[in-house]
Amino acid sequence: MKLHDLTPNPGSKKNRKRVGRGISAGQGKTAGRGTKGAGARSGEEGNLYRQGGNLPFFRRLPFIRGEGFTPPFQVTFNEVNLDQLSEFAAGALVSPESLTGMRMLRDPRNPVVILGRGELTVALNVRAHRVSAGAKSKIEAAGGSVELIEN
Repeated sequence: MKLHDLTPNPGSKKNRKRVGRGISAGQGKTAGRGTKGAGARSGEEGNLYRQGGNLPFFRRLPFIRGEGFTPPFQVTFNEVNLDQLSEFAAGALVSPESLTGMRMLRDPRNPVVILGRGELTVALNVRAHRVSAGAKSKIEAAGGSVELIEN
């Protein structure tokens, strides 16, 4: 086999369509561009600011445009409620690692906050980055303890 014997696979190469080369070629006259309008002209086919008399897109969204900015250092917490902690046995340690093991955290890289929805019937030792006042009182009323983790 020589270099001149190499050929592409059948059907892998396709001749490009030569438009605007007479009516018998099938793509003559308007060359697939239709008649008149921005699509038929050469050059730019319009942009975000030119919309043929309609209200421009960027002016239709004033509230999205004028709402300020997203704070770059905002913290997103993994929220865990007390009714979700009912799966833990009495006296168990509830920490970000144990919550990750039970697949209760949306993103294990983010800090954990314990919120007070629901009731707690067993005593748990809770370690979290933040605990709401209601959740803390319910945990301690059930005989558990709360320890805050420093970020």
